[in-house]
Amino acid sequence: MTPELDPTTKTRVLLEALPYIQRFRGATFVVKFGGAFMDDPDPSARLSGATDLAFLAAVGIQVVVVHGGGKAITRGMETAGLKPEFRQGLRVTDAAAMRIVDQTLNGACNAEICDLLRQKGGNALGMRGNDIFLCQKHFPIGENGEPVDLGFVGEVNHVKTKLIKKALADGFTPIISPVAVDELDQPFNTNADVAAGAVASALRARRLVYLCDVPGLLSDPSNPNSLISTLKASEVADLKARKIITSGMLPKIDSAVKALDEGVHRVHFVDGRQPHSTLLEIFTDKGVGTEIIAG
Repeated sequence: MTPELDPTTKTRVLLEALPYIQRFRGATFVVKFGGAFMDDPDPSARLSGATDLAFLAAVGIQVVVVHGGGKAITRGMETAGLKPEFRQGLRVTDAAAMRIVDQTLNGACNAEICDLLRQKGGNALGMRGNDIFLCQKHFPIGENGEPVDLGFVGEVNHVKTKLIKKALADGFTPIISPVAVDELDQPFNTNADVAAGAVASALRARRLVYLCDVPGLLSDPSNPNSLISTLKASEVADLKARKIITSGMLPKIDSAVKALDEGVHRVHFVDGRQPHSTLLEIFTDKGVGTEIIAG
């Protein structure tokens, strides 16, 4: 049980948050809702994350959520008798797999996050990525230098911001799936981290927040106490070269740097498993995750 804070401590916490609430009122934040905490049998982490989203909206911040759902897709494929396959760290997505991706992300995953937010008094609006994202087929480069065909895996090249802005103006918190379509309206599976970065760039968001299943960027990936609190975008290349940034963190970092280059003020990586990590990162002087800034 969390110990009860005395009135003086409560007041100090509120006063520390006040200038941040005043500074960010009316600003747009994009939050990528994902990570292993989405699949934890204990729903408390997801509910804590939803509480943070409701708090941000309640103090006048325009919140846009882009969510993932990789493990749910894998479970859906296995239930349908399909064997998941990955190349270059990306899911090979044939027509049958794409149907599962579309149903899972636009169905169960999106609905669960909307329901969690509504439980906390938020005004969630589920939005299919199909209606928001335009894409082109993505061809990653293989080890031999040749493009790799992953099937219906897309790269977002346009965000329909008018629909998102209307939802915000109507008082909703948009909850967007990372499914995109091409010019023929064919659905494609896209990386949710990249999709969130594209939304933040298109909206010129004040903040882009990635909820992860790690504390943030670690200078020693094997040591959870080696958190890098603040990082300049210009320092990212060196961290990649030293293999400090690898695997699943790469699309997040690349999207973060691109978003900063395109007008997003700051990007944050916080641990979605830590209770109220978003509020602690945004509304306290010290923060709890990694903040990436331009320069």
